[in-house]
Amino acid sequence: MNNQIEKLLNRGIITNILPSKEEFINRLNSKKQKFYIGADATSDSLHLSHAKNYQLLEEFRQLGHEVVVLFGDFTARIGDPTDKNSTRTKLTKQEVQKNVSCWLEQIQPLLDFNDPINPAKIAYNSEWLSKLNFEDILELASNFTVGQLLERDMFTKRINQDKPIFMHEFMYPMMQGYDSVAMDVDVELCGNDQTFNALVGRKLQKTINQKDKFVVTVNLMENPLTGELMSKSRGTGIFLKFDAYDMFGSLMAQPDEMIKVFLINNTRIELSEVEEIVRLHPRDAKIKMAFEVTKIMKGEEQASKAKERFINQFQKKKVLEEDMVNVIIQEEQMGLFELVRKLLDNSFSNSDILRLIKQNAITVNNLKQTDKNMIISTENIVVKIGKRKYFKIN
Repeated sequence: MNNQIEKLLNRGIITNILPSKEEFINRLNSKKQKFYIGADATSDSLHLSHAKNYQLLEEFRQLGHEVVVLFGDFTARIGDPTDKNSTRTKLTKQEVQKNVSCWLEQIQPLLDFNDPINPAKIAYNSEWLSKLNFEDILELASNFTVGQLLERDMFTKRINQDKPIFMHEFMYPMMQGYDSVAMDVDVELCGNDQTFNALVGRKLQKTINQKDKFVVTVNLMENPLTGELMSKSRGTGIFLKFDAYDMFGSLMAQPDEMIKVFLINNTRIELSEVEEIVRLHPRDAKIKMAFEVTKIMKGEEQASKAKERFINQFQKKKVLEEDMVNVIIQEEQMGLFELVRKLLDNSFSNSDILRLIKQNAITVNNLKQTDKNMIISTENIVVKIGKRKYFKIN
């Protein structure tokens, strides 16, 4: 058990343990702990940095601890001001519920919710936050000073920039912190950008439940050269809603310096083997990384098919019939923009389509098309959109 714990804590995913690593290890070895990870359902898809957190939670479950996946269906409607220079757009209850449904489907491969002895559990913070009355909120607020809450970096930045801080944002850390009290947890896993909120929960847990909560922070899988992060609210990153082929292709499109980041965070390949992989030719290392990550997220069969299809298209320059989406169009001719609009789903906005055309990302029968108004004959043509989408039109 000690070896498993040390291996887990030293892989490079966990960045800090409060109050201390030594106390945490002693607690893990002495009694069953209740862990949780919380996330606000502000979009319809999680990305691989989130997946890494749920993979870690599952490993603690496999060590015999109780784990809870908390969906912030109430706090998502408030909006976490973390790393935000302006107020978040408020979501409706229906929008949040739709997002939660998508998340549940996406995390199923990462946690065992059906284990007969110790299954992963699910919770929603609307179950307790929606029931707090004004007296309850005042009592919670009495545990903090205005100065303590203003210590958050983003609040200081907004004040210096003469930007407003709304009261619902100011109270957000207290709402998130109360999650620890309501679930009576022992350990919170969170991104290191959530340390302030987690420590608020640690204080409330100690004050109300007389329990010392551990805060275990994890990395945000940033690019080691640029510092760029994945973001569900900005729609950037490799998302769990991608099918196996799009996930494999997106991983292959990552810069070389991200190979090691994905291998450490999203696989459990031994660290010695990780070092061997990153010493390979970047193309070969990336194929290995993309396959291993896709295998965990989508299954080995789908990952193998995605790998074969990718190699056929981009190394052998071979497009298989099965790689094409067959489309029947009634119109004999269409403008380029209207044609692409018809082929792509609603996740692509009109601005996205115009951007693709401007970036020379549209070809018709191997000829690049850059004029959105170009009239295209739709009889027996192949349209390629971006790097991986092929449509055979009749």
